Amino acid sequence: MIENVVRNLATGPNFGTVTTLLGDGTPQTHVTWVDCDDQHVLINTEPHRSKYRNTERDPRVTVTVVDRENPYHYVEVRGRVVDEIRGDEAREHIDALSMKYGGRPYDQSAITTERVILRVAPERQRAM
Repeated sequence: MIENVVRNLATGPNFGTVTTLLGDGTPQTHVTWVDCDDQHVLINTEPHRSKYRNTERDPRVTVTVVDRENPYHYVEVRGRVVDEIRGDEAREHIDALSMKYGGRPYDQSAITTERVILRVAPERQRAM
């Protein structure tokens, strides 16, 4: 279950970071758009991106969402990628994220393969 403070930040136009693990165990962090449903933090990506490839190998991730109005207010979710969604739902989701963050649909030409939503099940949630 996603806590309310996580939901409030993740559904607003607040940027997040997702940290995944490279093959040698080194962490890799990306700034990204984020979202959530009732059970998961949602990260929309493409299969050729390193964050996707990293989670295929090791599903453990940390997602941090920072309040754009107060960067000292943030949430951290540690968990695992437990599922992915492809197809029309993932494509519609990237448009919704683009509207949330930029006020317009996602640039179709920026999609080089297909969109994929990574569903992160929280194991630990904390707010500062």
